[in-house]
Amino acid sequence: SAQVLANAQQAATDVAAENRAGDVHSVYTDSARDVRLGQYTWNSGTQSWDKLWGVSPYNMVEVTLHRDQAGSALGDRPLDLFFAPVLGTDQATVSVSSTAVMQPGSSFSTTGSGGGGGNTDDGECPCGNPQILPLALDLQTWTNLMNGIGSDNYSYNESTGAVTNGSDGILECSLYPYGNQSLPPGNRGTVDLGSNNNSTADISRQILYGLNADDMSYFNGEITFDENGELELNGDTGLSAGIKDELEAIKGDPRAIPIFSAVSGPGNNANYTIVKFVGIRIMYVKLTGKPADKKVIIQPAPFVDNCVIPGDLPVTQDSIFAPSSIIN
Repeated sequence: SAQVLANAQQAATDVAAENRAGDVHSVYTDSARDVRLGQYTWNSGTQSWDKLWGVSPYNMVEVTLHRDQAGSALGDRPLDLFFAPVLGTDQATVSVSSTAVMQPGSSFSTTGSGGGGGNTDDGECPCGNPQILPLALDLQTWTNLMNGIGSDNYSYNESTGAVTNGSDGILECSLYPYGNQSLPPGNRGTVDLGSNNNSTADISRQILYGLNADDMSYFNGEITFDENGELELNGDTGLSAGIKDELEAIKGDPRAIPIFSAVSGPGNNANYTIVKFVGIRIMYVKLTGKPADKKVIIQPAPFVDNCVIPGDLPVTQDSIFAPSSIIN
């Protein structure tokens, strides 16, 4: 959107201004001229990455800094030289460009995109704890949301992080409890991310702090999909109001959730076929009172995590991303 572009241009200008270039103590950037956004996406046909400038959703930014604008009174004027005037050259015209991207991913690792290995003494993964909620949503509901089917009763303020009543133009759906009749009896769409004997305390910890090294050890350090693009997870039961405070505490914060295409079996014997992870934020929590009144409302949210494994994947509107890296 125009606002996203404007925000990115301003951010690049602000960062540049914190640095010096030659005789200029604060680097000048023309935000409209020097900053452009685009999409860095995998092309399976050519088996290479495409740079699609001006195409959203954006995951690529290029910034060009100039010292080559003759006659400019700003910080992009040609660079005055110190010794070269002896040879008859007073100035040099130079420019440099750099491109940063956030690569899409589908899996999570204890080492993430930054490498490393092993577990830290405090139980964290070396990349930090993957911020995945142990609450699964069905593929059909998520697909409907991506296709514009949902409500818009809550608003997220990007500046303050606050969630309030009202519309923000981003649709929402119900995550918990799950109202689809295909859900197994006694199961509310929660999954075991770690031990199959997860307690409410384990789930509460995962909601607040993400998955720790012990959780990830049940996946041999890497939550990934098989050759069919599927991941089987066991279901869990008996949450009721036990997680309401934890969900309330992270309201507005980005988290990943698993999306399942199929589920079979009741309660602790439920098995979920997970097909992807997506980014969301919690907008509303009510887990007390009559069963019909209990609900957790979510909306899609950009999700970037140090533990996401970047892959050769096309960018979609619900992609999750590894942290930014310089490619040029």
